[in-house]
Amino acid sequence: MDGVLYDSMPCHVQAWHETVLSLGFDSNPDDYYLFEGMTGPATIGILFNRAYGHDATEEEKQSIYAQKSERFVELNRIPLPMPGAEEVLETVKKRGIKRVLVTGSGQPTLYGSLNKDFPGFFEKELMVTGYDVKFGKPHPEPYLLGLEKAGVKAGEALVVENAPLGVQSAVAAGIYTIAVNTGPLPDKVLSDAGANIVFPSMTALSGKIAFLVDGLRTS
Repeated sequence: MDGVLYDSMPCHVQAWHETVLSLGFDSNPDDYYLFEGMTGPATIGILFNRAYGHDATEEEKQSIYAQKSERFVELNRIPLPMPGAEEVLETVKKRGIKRVLVTGSGQPTLYGSLNKDFPGFFEKELMVTGYDVKFGKPHPEPYLLGLEKAGVKAGEALVVENAPLGVQSAVAAGIYTIAVNTGPLPDKVLSDAGANIVFPSMTALSGKIAFLVDGLRTS
């Protein structure tokens, strides 16, 4: 969702950065692009291990994640749909392909936002969120669950990802993985994570997605 469908990562990064600084931890904004795709509690676990050498408690994880989420709302920036995202969705929908959202986010307003900005493209039953999985990205569980919900095999699917951990998750699930570099990390980070192909934007992908989908169907 973030970084593929919505241009929302800068706001998430600022919310994480300010929250972590308020806790007295060292914070590097680029880290949150590297952590992108993890569940919030998993990110907090990494931060605690860095600072204290041990994991956070479940209560600490829930409290800090709530603080980060509140800060995200306070920033009052309504994320805009990513340019090119609707064109990509329209192309695959016209070909009768199911659209499965696989996100580490657990925002309660998730479906409402998608239905408003991308009406008719997503169904609640075809969504995997941070609340649905035990292991977040880079573990393959989120994408394996996505395959299960769609009722398809790995060889019948394509993944569009923008985060290195998300790429690793999709590759580990055995799915052909398209990376779109919508953040500040070098393309090499995404290709090294295992992406089959890297595009510089969703707009660039929108011009090639029909070719990629049709190629999957004939392979």
